Amino acid sequence: MDFKLSEEQLELKELTHQFAANEIRPVAAEYDEKNEFPVKVMEKAAKIGFLTSGIPLEYGGIGFSTMDNVIVCEELAWGCAGMYTSIMANTLATTPIVLFGTDEQKKEFLTPLTLETKFACFGLTEREAGSDNAAMKTTAVKDGDFYILNGSKTFITNAGVSSLGVIFASTDKTRGARGLSAFIIPMDLPGISVGKHENKMGHRASNTAEIYLDEVKVPAKNLLRREGFGFIIALKTLDYARPAVGAGGLGVARAAYEEALKYSQERVQFGKPIAHFQHNAFKLADMATDIDAARLLVYRSAWMLDNNLKASKESAMAKIVATDVAMRVSIDAVQLFGGYGYMKEYPVEKMMRDAKLLQIYEGTNEIQRHVISLEILGSIKL
Repeated sequence: MDFKLSEEQLELKELTHQFAANEIRPVAAEYDEKNEFPVKVMEKAAKIGFLTSGIPLEYGGIGFSTMDNVIVCEELAWGCAGMYTSIMANTLATTPIVLFGTDEQKKEFLTPLTLETKFACFGLTEREAGSDNAAMKTTAVKDGDFYILNGSKTFITNAGVSSLGVIFASTDKTRGARGLSAFIIPMDLPGISVGKHENKMGHRASNTAEIYLDEVKVPAKNLLRREGFGFIIALKTLDYARPAVGAGGLGVARAAYEEALKYSQERVQFGKPIAHFQHNAFKLADMATDIDAARLLVYRSAWMLDNNLKASKESAMAKIVATDVAMRVSIDAVQLFGGYGYMKEYPVEKMMRDAKLLQIYEGTNEIQRHVISLEILGSIKL
């Protein structure tokens, strides 16, 4: 086993950290307070290539490996979880096209994303079909050389700013989840409308909205792979997304830990820094240990995917542990700050709010446990 990052990965980590420190952190609280999408920051992220990092080189992207991506995601989330989410959502949306699209589809839909600042979204979740894909109500009916889509998608990151979407719909209701199909959809097609930017507890700099599809006419050539293959596309895409979410948890946890460590060494009570009281010192020790353990799980799952190994179980484990650590560490950081931690003037308050969503999106941690249980019991058959 070699736990060292390559020289290129270390340089990538430092580059991303500097971007997060200089471009994201100084404005994170402002965008959080305003519940506003950070257009200027995203334009700078696009110039570096963060928005197209998941697109292969031959189609104009950066062509990051999964390991490269988790390194970047940790540093971006260290800067601001909301802005990290907006950037990561682009890779989430392009991954199914990269994995399952034809060469023609990749040229037509991926390359334009690399030419200017553009966003993409991944439309799977519905109001009545969050983790239960079999309950999906959005439909796609074949009509000659087109499919007609009707329905809606909810809690979609980047919905209000995207030019492209990968949207899942049922092409055969009788088959439940096995009747789902995935479509590449330009978001300016007639019949597509987007709801209000949601007023969220955390990740407030990321755009989250509902997508409505009313008799949307989509060319049949925009179907990914074939009818009924959407469930597998979703599962495989989420296998790659979970390590990135875990890495986001690492970034939030590390940021909260660093703030707590610094504050507890500066805050004096009863004649000495509060870090010198054993219960606080042990709390900091647990934070550091949990973050390191979570990072190893995230790196393992990324390594497995880069080596073409099945990693459904391992990526789910990484997502659970890293995001639970983010929640636990941020709560403990607020506690170490005492009353100050509850005030918006101090960054750990935002970190605690941001940590919560990481346990929910890309499949709740309860669903991750379901995935793991099916894997260890041998119940998954694709």
